[in-house]
Order: sequence, then C-alpha cells, then structure tokens
Amino acid sequence: MKPTVHHAVYDTLADWETGHATAHLRSGVYQREPGGYEIVTVGLTADPVVTMGGARIVPDLTLDQLSPEESALLILPGATLWDAGDRLAPFARKAGEFLAAGVPVAAICGATAGLAREGLLDDRDHTSGAVQYLEAQQGYAGAKRYLDQDAVLDGDLVTAGPTEPVAFAREIFRRLDAYRPDILDAWFRLFSRSDPSAYEVLMAA
Repeated sequence: MKPTVHHAVYDTLADWETGHATAHLRSGVYQREPGGYEIVTVGLTADPVVTMGGARIVPDLTLDQLSPEESALLILPGATLWDAGDRLAPFARKAGEFLAAGVPVAAICGATAGLAREGLLDDRDHTSGAVQYLEAQQGYAGAKRYLDQDAVLDGDLVTAGPTEPVAFAREIFRRLDAYRPDILDAWFRLFSRSDPSAYEVLMAA
C-alpha cells in the first residue's frame, strides 16, 4: 500500500507552488522505494474549490476526516485567503496536530502566515516570502528563527516562499527521505538550473 501525502485545497490556492512536489512524489521515479505516494486532497468541506489559476478541484476528503496517523505528510499551499481573515485557520490548527504527532507539515507562501498566527514558527527555523510578512501576523514571535533561504527544513516542518516551488519540493523529498542524496542534488540542479550534468545523473539512476 502506498504511503499517503495529504494536500490541502481551498479557493484561491496558488497552483504553481506545490506541483513539483506532488507530481514527483506520485510518480515514484528515482525514489528509494519505487511506487510513489498517493496524493489525497483535503478541503474544509466536500464542495469543489477553484484555484488562483481557475482549476476546479473536488476534495477527496474533508479536514475533519484527516488524522495524522494516516498520513506521511500534510502540504499547505499558499492562497490569497490566508491573508483575508480566519477562514483557513482550521488548516493551521490541523498542522499543529500533525507536528505534535511527529508527522511532517510543509507550508509555502501564505500558509506560513497561517502557521505564524498559530505560534507554530516561534520555536522552529523557518522562512517565507519575507520576514516582514510574518512580523505583520498577529501572534508571531519567531523572527529570531527566521532564515533568509529558499526553503527551510527544521525537524518535521518545511517552509518556503512563493517563488521557490522547486526548493520547497527538494526539502519535502529530503524530509521524506524519498531520494538518495546524490539523486536529490541532481533533481534540484536539473529543475532549478537546467543543469545538463544533473540530467545525466538522473538518467544513470
């Protein structure tokens, strides 16, 4: 049975931020354990959502049905809704449940603001679009742990800003130990820099 990665979906989801991670996890190509991961979408309700790019997604299950014990990872993409009130706060609270249970969470762009408001970044190294963005979030007290990097992995938490979908995926793969270190390095060099020598490494694998 394939391990399951849960991907939160909601209106105004930023389409480009999680595609590298989900596509390559699902494919299983180059992974230590062939077969890949099952990608399961999670919504607040079972109603369809519409992404920022206009794609319509029907969630596979609802947030109240999601348990950390049944998941390998929770992915929280960015969305303009993260900056428009507390509608997505239940996803940040669920992330807290995952982290408390020792199950990894990966948050990018606006989702990092949701985690900041929940206090989940205060004692963990993290990044986002800019530290000023997080400092504007009520309840955030983690500026001392902010790192100006493309993506950050600290224990069970992966964070990244909106311009770093490839680095975000890289740290997800690292946390899940999906690839050997040399394959992970080559994968990142290929998809971030179009490095032809990286392609050779992947083909040899």
